[in-house]
Order: sequence, then C-alpha cells, then structure tokens
Amino acid sequence: MGEVILVRHGQANSASQDEEGYDRLSDLGRQQALWLGDWLRTHEAPFDRVLMGSLRRHRQTAEAIGAVGATPEEDTRLNEMDYFNLGAALRDHSGRPMPAGPEDFATHIVEVMEAWHGALIRGQETFADFESRVAAVLQAAAEPGVRVLCVTSGGVIGMVMRHLLQLDPRRMAHVLMPIRNSSVHRVMVAPHGTILAGFNATPHLDAEDRAHARTTY
Repeated sequence: MGEVILVRHGQANSASQDEEGYDRLSDLGRQQALWLGDWLRTHEAPFDRVLMGSLRRHRQTAEAIGAVGATPEEDTRLNEMDYFNLGAALRDHSGRPMPAGPEDFATHIVEVMEAWHGALIRGQETFADFESRVAAVLQAAAEPGVRVLCVTSGGVIGMVMRHLLQLDPRRMAHVLMPIRNSSVHRVMVAPHGTILAGFNATPHLDAEDRAHARTTY
C-alpha cells in the first residue's frame, strides 16, 4: 500500500488582514516545523516524494522540516483557497465582516463555505475549481507502494476530508476549524482507493513544555 501524509504549514502571521502579510511563518511557526522535521526523521522518513505548495509559508515550512527523503517539488494545486478574497466577497454580498479573531472565525468560515459552494460568492476560483484541483493532486500523489509527504494548508486538507468522507460544505467547515499548525494527516492508498487513516495529529507537540505550540490560528 502507498501513503499520502498531508502536513499543514506552521503558524503564519495571524494578525495580518491580507494574504501578503499573512503568508510568512511566525517564529513559533518555524519552531513547529523544526520539531516536526525531527519527528518525521525519527519515525517516518524517508519519503519517496515530497510535494509542497508554492506559497511562502509552504516553502518556509518545508525548509524548516529539512531533509526527509526526496527533494521537495512545488505543486500549486496544494495552495490554499484565497480566504481573504472570499471574506471580502462575503462582506460585499451580505455585509458580514471579516472575523476579528478565532472566536468569530468559527461561524465566519461556515458562512464562507456555504456561500462559495452555492456560487453566491467567489474569489480567484470557484468552489468547484478548488475542489477539482485538490482532488487532482491527491490522485496524482496516491500511488500504490509510494509514500508521499505534502506540505500544504488547512483548506486543502479540509477539501481532502470532504473528498474522502463526502462532507457537505458546513461539515467541511467544521473539520477545518480544529486543524492545527504543523499537524499530520494520513491517507492510505489501498488497491480499491484512498482511505482516511489519520487526522490532525501533532505527536511532535505532545510534550508538556510544547503545549503552547498547539495552535490553530
């Protein structure tokens, strides 16, 4: 059997109000990725392939993880949805402001996913286009007998969960909310298809002195 392991990037610049400002790791985000790299080398490496999105936070996470087998390859299909544009579109459509913090995000993301899925709003791509590219990169990575590490974002991981578990947009949004920075998600590649084998694990953050690093935002 093969395996695809999806990793969310380390904590980014969460205080930013735009994509450009958000797209860089915080000091904690880099530390999360360094710890993850140590854990992967001890328990998982080597990987036959390593894929990463082309966003700065993906590259910085992959660099901090370090060598775990194959040389990382860039694949833009692993890039995040453009949430800031989607949030602006929802504001223009219904007057709903961007979330002020994690508490507001829990309800905001549900509204965004449902409106985007219903084609009431769009960003740089439609919901269907985002779904299609994520399904395509999962299919490309899912090779029998091959182990692949993918450094990506929470929205892509959530869409993989939708694809594997047939989630509606609201439940997909609920799955997105608890995804931790630098978390590990497993997809088993079986003869009859892909199967979810693990979700939102952070074994590299299990130690009590790393509790502060178990972030989602």
